[in-house]
Amino acid sequence: MPAIGAEIRELRRRRQLTTRQLAVRSGISHSTISLLERDRMSPSIDTLSAILEAMGSTLTGFFSELGDKLPHSPFYAREDLAEIGRADGISYRMVGINHPNRHLLLLCESYSPGADTGEAFSHKAQEAGVVTKGAVEVTVGAQTRLLSAGDAYYFDSETPHRFRNAGTEQAELISAITPPTY
Repeated sequence: MPAIGAEIRELRRRRQLTTRQLAVRSGISHSTISLLERDRMSPSIDTLSAILEAMGSTLTGFFSELGDKLPHSPFYAREDLAEIGRADGISYRMVGINHPNRHLLLLCESYSPGADTGEAFSHKAQEAGVVTKGAVEVTVGAQTRLLSAGDAYYFDSETPHRFRNAGTEQAELISAITPPTY
């Protein structure tokens, strides 16, 4: 699995910023940035986005550059899936980070019991997914449905949406987003 900490550190150094300066610009604590750069902690999407924005970069640009540095293969072992975000019981692992000219974001998502993406959000894309383990409550606009293993969804991401594990066991799903948001 690619370590993104070294890439964050390299981008910060290229911008000639100290970790403290980056902390002030991004609103992320100095200690968190230090842990991320040493790969002692996986950032949430929001944290990584704030750090990158403070350095004049984007999630899409960051992961594109990271993917360009990796050798291309059409196959990915479990340990090769890049963890692109982790937040309170939610993990996102990306398939094909190094695929050239990628037009699809494919994620293996994992939700601990009670994990929740928070307030409904929207973005320009389309999303589809299949629950492979456990159950996930998916809200799209005013509709909410509890999806179990084998159930699926497909929606326009401009409609505010939210995911939550309302069950007592780990939930997993495979999702695709196009165009890729990172």
